[in-house]
Amino acid sequence: MKTLFLVRHAKSSHDDPTLADKERPLNDRGLRDAATMGQRLAKQDVKPDLIVSSPAVRALATAEIISKKLDYKRKGIVVNERLYAVAAEDVLELIQELDDKLKRVMLFGHNPELGELANRFSGKIMDMPTCAVAEFSFDTESWSNVGKRAPAKVTLHRPKKS
Repeated sequence: MKTLFLVRHAKSSHDDPTLADKERPLNDRGLRDAATMGQRLAKQDVKPDLIVSSPAVRALATAEIISKKLDYKRKGIVVNERLYAVAAEDVLELIQELDDKLKRVMLFGHNPELGELANRFSGKIMDMPTCAVAEFSFDTESWSNVGKRAPAKVTLHRPKKS
């Protein structure tokens, strides 16, 4: 079994129009939502084997806040350019190349690519709001099979409880 978590970065600030997109930080709501989602995942005993983040400040900050709540060491977060300003297909390729020794992987990135990929895995997921976590369990021993078969289980966690 492989478990994949697709995490859209928390709400970012648009206060400084001189900042490049990649440099935008989280706003106050984003900081709160990331902490809330981290606590919820920790209560569910989520223990990722690997966390990979987009290099964008807002995505990496979200990864750092959530990873701290999950007792995952900051230095273990892998920053990968392939999670910033790419297509859903590029993210899928990254997933399919993961080491099969890993059982639970958490990717922090952006829309539209994460939302499109989540929808591709499960038509039940139509939207990925900021700081949403789409959790997919695949009945496979190899990451290379992800995307080639439907997930055995799908859960969408949102910061605002529905």
